[in-house]
Amino acid sequence: MIVRIMGEGQVTLDDTSVIELNTLDDELLATIQADDEEGFRRTLGALLDGVRRMGTPLPDDTLEPSELILPASDATLDEVKQMLSDDGLIPG
Repeated sequence: MIVRIMGEGQVTLDDTSVIELNTLDDELLATIQADDEEGFRRTLGALLDGVRRMGTPLPDDTLEPSELILPASDATLDEVKQMLSDDGLIPG
């Protein structure tokens, strides 16, 4: 799976990594729905760290279609809510 972190680039993740990261994705969605800013910050950081740690970066001059787009680490809770309501960039 190819994942884009907004403002950073793309990485490829194997199926095992995706399964592991799905738990954090579910937790992130729960923090967004609960308007839990502290939990959102913590979980977004953990999710992005996991993607960076488990993923293999694609070269900067490569642009592949991304199957998942994650917000930048400095995204606000309101910005991510807007992303979800507009295009559903982060599957729930």
